[in-house]
Amino acid sequence: METYKVQVGSVERELPVMEVAPGVSVALFNMLGDTEVAEEAGKALARRLPPEVDVLVTPEVKAVSLAHVISRESGKPYIVIRKTEKPYMHEPIAREVVSITTGKAQLLVLDGFDVSKVRGKRVAIVDDVVSSGGTLHSLTEIIEEVGGKVTAVIAVFTEGQERPEVTALGHLPLFKR
Repeated sequence: METYKVQVGSVERELPVMEVAPGVSVALFNMLGDTEVAEEAGKALARRLPPEVDVLVTPEVKAVSLAHVISRESGKPYIVIRKTEKPYMHEPIAREVVSITTGKAQLLVLDGFDVSKVRGKRVAIVDDVVSSGGTLHSLTEIIEEVGGKVTAVIAVFTEGQERPEVTALGHLPLFKR
């Protein structure tokens, strides 16, 4: 299997290169369950977090551990925008998004109980990888709809095209075959 080597702080990982669409492959970065990477990345990104940020918002699932570490290190609270609507949610706000790694539509859902934690706040979106920008766009729409303002986007990696609006620790190429 082809791999692509990355460095996150003092931690090195070999990422498997996986096809996500005909002729397009990515170096699959999955920090879920990788405490060492989450700690290194979270501490490094917390140091780069603009001081004016009030709250962190992250999509479920893979970036939750990253947001947790950044929250702990920065003292800023974090909110998770879920990928499914739950029966216990109060007046949820949802958007559809197509991610490069899933290739199909998914929901992003903010529980109405969390709206007051975003309204009037300066928000940093936290994600593991920002690639096509679909998730970032949908998260921004939700945040702005409830009265928050996105003032920063932070990620471990950007992928594909350069994204100057994202503060990232590195960049992953797309592999076109």
